[in-house]
Amino acid sequence: MRYIKEVIMPNENLVVYAKTHGFIYAQPALWALCSIVVLIALYYLGWMNLWYLSLVPLVPALYYFIQAWVYSYSTELAVTDKRVIAKFGFIRRQTIELKHSKVESLQVNQGIIGRIFNFGSINIIGSGGTTAPIPYIKDPLTFRSAALTQEENNQAQD
Repeated sequence: MRYIKEVIMPNENLVVYAKTHGFIYAQPALWALCSIVVLIALYYLGWMNLWYLSLVPLVPALYYFIQAWVYSYSTELAVTDKRVIAKFGFIRRQTIELKHSKVESLQVNQGIIGRIFNFGSINIIGSGGTTAPIPYIKDPLTFRSAALTQEENNQAQD
């Protein structure tokens, strides 16, 4: 929430903050599991002198774990009482800050696994065609609901 804290104005209140879901680490976990399976197979086959072969699946496991961690660490998504803020990217930062009146729609995409584990992608579509797809967001329906509720509250005040 580092970026969000930097850009929130003094008279602005945070309504909801979204985080990435832990399911983002499923792929590295599967690769690590493959490494364990290879090690067990080598043990039962009596080929423990080839134990180093079990390290081969750990290379993609480490790569995908670092990739998931960087994405999770660098993604921030929040709704304040004045706007919707989205930031993602570690070295190349991409931010979208839209006032509620400029948000055309918030789309939530969830597959079967996303519905089961309560995660999905949020597409923020602003006026002028600005779009930001943000995958692996934890509890995306709550985020969308908070953003739409805040937009209606702002329209009622005007």
